Amino acid sequence: MSSKVRMSQVQALAERVSATKSDPARHKCFVSYHVADTDEVTAFLETYATEFIPRSVGVTDEDDFVNSTDDEYIKRRLREKYLTDSTVTIVLLGRCTWARKFVDWEISSSLRNDSANRRSGLLVIPLPSMKNSATLPARIKDNWIEGDPAGSYTSYCAYPTSKPRLRSDIETAFQARTTKADAVNNSRALRRINSSC
Repeated sequence: MSSKVRMSQVQALAERVSATKSDPARHKCFVSYHVADTDEVTAFLETYATEFIPRSVGVTDEDDFVNSTDDEYIKRRLREKYLTDSTVTIVLLGRCTWARKFVDWEISSSLRNDSANRRSGLLVIPLPSMKNSATLPARIKDNWIEGDPAGSYTSYCAYPTSKPRLRSDIETAFQARTTKADAVNNSRALRRINSSC
């Protein structure tokens, strides 16, 4: 099964679960993850997708902009195609998420602030298999200071133990868009290849 088909199935599941709850206070969230973690991502969505409105989940090799060498074009197309009305990006970390170029692109596009789209808050959550510890993608490291959540743009949180906990974590990431905008560092060039892990 192709990555695109798997991601489409995950998206459909997220939308079904989210639709079981009507709550206008929920934030629109883009979910970024490595396709190798689809089972854990699916479990997260089955449990917690009622607490946010899911937007498109994931870029694949089948997207029309993946072969471009123009960083600004890639970030713009990602915002237009996937992130345009999302307010928070949730990055679900598995063992190799740090090494994936598309995850880096999604994070960079989330941090982009332009005339058409405001930047998104950034919430990073290690998946259960990581036991609340995971290697961070480099761009997350640029925006998170260990031991200093007040000085970090990125919210790095343990895997949620309740729906209210996740709602609170999403709200914190959402508020950072304005309260911590000066802490954003999106200067790193986009990752061009996946690393082995």
